[in-house]
Amino acid sequence: MRPSLWEEYAAAPYTHPQIPYVGRAGARRGAVRLARPRIVADVRAFGATPDGSTDSAPAINRALAHAGERGGGTVVVPPGTYRIDGLIHIGHSGVVLRGAGSGRTRLLATRHLTELIGPYGSRYGGDKSSWSWAGGLIWLSPRARHASLVAAIRARTWPFEGWTGNRRDEWSTLSAVRPARRGDWTVTVDDPSALHPGRIVLLRLSDDAGHTLLEHMAGGGPGPEAYTWDDKTKLTSYLPYEWPVRIASVRGRKVTFERPLPLDARPEWDPRLTTLAEPLTDAGVEGLTLEAVETPQAPHLLDRGYNGVTFQCAYDCWADDVVVRHVDNGFGLVAASACTLRHTRVEGRGSHHPYFCREGAHDNLVADFRIAARTVPAPAGTQLHGINVEGLSSHNVWSRGLMETGTFDTHRGMPFANVRTEITVENDGRHGGDASAGPLYGARFAHWNVTVTNGRAGLVRIDTVAPYSVTAGISEVREFDQIDVPDFAGELHARVEAYGDPGAVRPRNLYEAQRAIRVRR
Repeated sequence: MRPSLWEEYAAAPYTHPQIPYVGRAGARRGAVRLARPRIVADVRAFGATPDGSTDSAPAINRALAHAGERGGGTVVVPPGTYRIDGLIHIGHSGVVLRGAGSGRTRLLATRHLTELIGPYGSRYGGDKSSWSWAGGLIWLSPRARHASLVAAIRARTWPFEGWTGNRRDEWSTLSAVRPARRGDWTVTVDDPSALHPGRIVLLRLSDDAGHTLLEHMAGGGPGPEAYTWDDKTKLTSYLPYEWPVRIASVRGRKVTFERPLPLDARPEWDPRLTTLAEPLTDAGVEGLTLEAVETPQAPHLLDRGYNGVTFQCAYDCWADDVVVRHVDNGFGLVAASACTLRHTRVEGRGSHHPYFCREGAHDNLVADFRIAARTVPAPAGTQLHGINVEGLSSHNVWSRGLMETGTFDTHRGMPFANVRTEITVENDGRHGGDASAGPLYGARFAHWNVTVTNGRAGLVRIDTVAPYSVTAGISEVREFDQIDVPDFAGELHARVEAYGDPGAVRPRNLYEAQRAIRVRR
């Protein structure tokens, strides 16, 4: 008797050709209970008013800075409505902003990021507003990196947004890495002197002239080998590939990570461990609603920046019981890794990106989420995506979600090895992405136990477009609107199981089942 797809996977969980290992996605390797630092400040003591009568943003930021300067702690926002005329920035590690619950504490945002910081053009040219995919009115990012980003935007020198600075050149080598394979937990390094348990480092892989690294991300073989990569200038700007990871142990020249390698480390890609921006760690936002003043949704790519909560250059950070309402873009993960968004909700007049995950964001977990049906009709010229992933982002998980609108927006930039599991979706959104950003899908996307309430196939049933993918346990669907053709010619090596019967697939939740696998290093 042939084993089920899950049994086949469980026999080789870190190297399966179609299903990625995501069992340690999320903050602190997916921990259910995260840090509860002691309360060190009440925003009212710094001048915040819970009746909405005055601008409380300066007071909240003073309370957050107070906590950070004392080594971390929780800043409480008691019940009430707090008007904020500026953005809230969490820039110190170990600082948590905690309301009394999303139904009791409300931050009412009156201004957008274009007003607060300035216009933000695209580094790729054109008249697009980068506030359409960047920044938040609650913005969690390390102080120095945040300051450099804001300064560059105000100077109109549109920055790269990731871990190694506005020009991607602020890094130094810690050690070269000897050849290793995808799924390995341990690598051999040339020089372990700067490496120690607990340190977060970047694994950096550079592509070669033949683009064999990009081919590897796409699963390899004749299709990716025949693909034209050289004219995909936006895609190639995302390289080198940078994967942040915390070191678990160092024994001689053997370095073990807290997650297995997402890709091979081959000599032709010059694998090395490097420094990165000082990350924001163990910071979070909890128990509140961020509501923007209700304005019509802007035309596509011209968002002004009524954005919700964004994590940038953050690691082991989280949001829990947070609602965003009437926003242009909801929850953002921008060069953020190992973060958890749990019990989050996007609602109100409709959003461009309810959730966006980009610029090399890896190993994040979005669980128990909801995108509510919009409360007003969409204005002409606007766009709706859904749960977005792009820009070589990998090993991210969306689990146990209800999407009353939107889609599984894989937004070009060849993200790979991402999982969407146990989700119900009214599949009415559209994907985006420039042609110069290259393929919609790299290898090892898994859509597992998905109920589609309107029968639309696009971006949910992916066996005809995504290489080395799995579509397991989705509703019976038909294609209509925005029909895509595969980026790669030839056999895609995609798998379909339990088609037409979401409840039949076992296990029901791919991420939770992977968490139950005993780690074998």
